[in-house]
Amino acid sequence: MIGGSILLIIIFSLFLIKSADWVIVAIRRISKDSKTAAFTISALILALGTSFPELFVGITSAIEGKPNLALGVVIGSNIANISLVAGVTALVVGRIRVHGTYLKRDVWIALAAGVLPLILVLDTKLSRVDGLILLAVYFAYASSFFRARFIQIGEEQKQENFIYRFVRKFYNIDTEKKREFGRLFVGIAVLLFSANAIVKLSSALATSFNIPLFVIGLIIIAVGTSLPELAFSFRSIKEHEPSMFFGNLLGSTIANSTLVLGLVAVIHPIEIIDTNKYFFAAAAFVVIYLTFWQFIRSKHRLDRREGVVLILLYVAFLVVQLT
Repeated sequence: MIGGSILLIIIFSLFLIKSADWVIVAIRRISKDSKTAAFTISALILALGTSFPELFVGITSAIEGKPNLALGVVIGSNIANISLVAGVTALVVGRIRVHGTYLKRDVWIALAAGVLPLILVLDTKLSRVDGLILLAVYFAYASSFFRARFIQIGEEQKQENFIYRFVRKFYNIDTEKKREFGRLFVGIAVLLFSANAIVKLSSALATSFNIPLFVIGLIIIAVGTSLPELAFSFRSIKEHEPSMFFGNLLGSTIANSTLVLGLVAVIHPIEIIDTNKYFFAAAAFVVIYLTFWQFIRSKHRLDRREGVVLILLYVAFLVVQLT
């Protein structure tokens, strides 16, 4: 029975990931024919692409009155991204070089963003005010540190408009655009349906087998929602873009910890039920993150051996949480 429930959660997680991909592709194509004012908005949405599964599961769980599930998903996803995703990628690729001084800044911003909700919840509750603080931190970060990149993406899309208008003379682009809007709305519908199914299945699993919702989100769902980061990591390394690899991992950590948790807390305040498992998970995130930082700081690369260490740290985290 428990195996069947977990299998269904995994299946719906795959639906969640695929529908998120539909939404991102549709937004990217629609934005090519948008007005200039929409460029940075489109870029902002696209930058959140790999965090869409966590975002929709978080919003759905908050609406359903089960915000502890979202808390587990966010912390679990952050841990999985920094240990499992980074470790597996380094193990398969062999060596990932760290380029760019931006890592000196973003590494610490991501750590601060990951630790901030852990500090706010020391009173065992993440209130609506705390949620607003997290949202303010996210938008302050996005507007200041990502502004140049958003404008750059917008300019690239603007340059493509000429070609897009030229091709329209020969092909029915309006039909294609309607198709993309259809893809967008279908993708959002499937995202919501899959997220709702995951929340309901997780609640049933927690009730039937006396497993805290936080733990289900922390371990089972978090791994599923981290698959987009893993796919993006392989693709960025294959295209010789290690900066995109590190930027995506750090950006996902920031978005999960501030935007996702902030929205969840505003919709439904989070009260910690299983404090021991929560604080262990919080401590595990800090330890794993600092280990990851030490690896990339010392030699400006992530080697296969270090990837194995990160994977073993994740396995150790799972073993302790499940005992």
